[in-house]
Amino acid sequence: QVQLVESGGGLVQAGDSLRLSCAVSGRTSNRYAMGWFRQAPGKEREAVAAMGWSSVSLYYADSVKGRFTVSRENDRNTIYLQMNSLKPEDTARYYCAAKESLLGRYYSESGAYEFWGQGTRVTVSS
Repeated sequence: QVQLVESGGGLVQAGDSLRLSCAVSGRTSNRYAMGWFRQAPGKEREAVAAMGWSSVSLYYADSVKGRFTVSRENDRNTIYLQMNSLKPEDTARYYCAAKESLLGRYYSESGAYEFWGQGTRVTVSS
């Protein structure tokens, strides 16, 4: 089992950048596929980015392609989501998720993930 803690959210203006972090603790020796999801008020949770345990297999939602980058720093057991050129429609609570998996693939379905953080709020003003 792992614990996930997100940080880095905040209030920014359109066009600004933010980097979200997800600190992973617990059974970090296992292999985990990781994902970033977001949920805006009144909307369903959606996948933003995901990666397989090896970080080779990557997924980005069409709405964030070219603006967001997901990465992993294994030495620090941390996952990052670099968000550039933020738009008001990026406003949401962002969640980090983990799924124990020996496969190298990513998972873009929220139901596939076993572990979730509490989320960090991102607000983008126009």
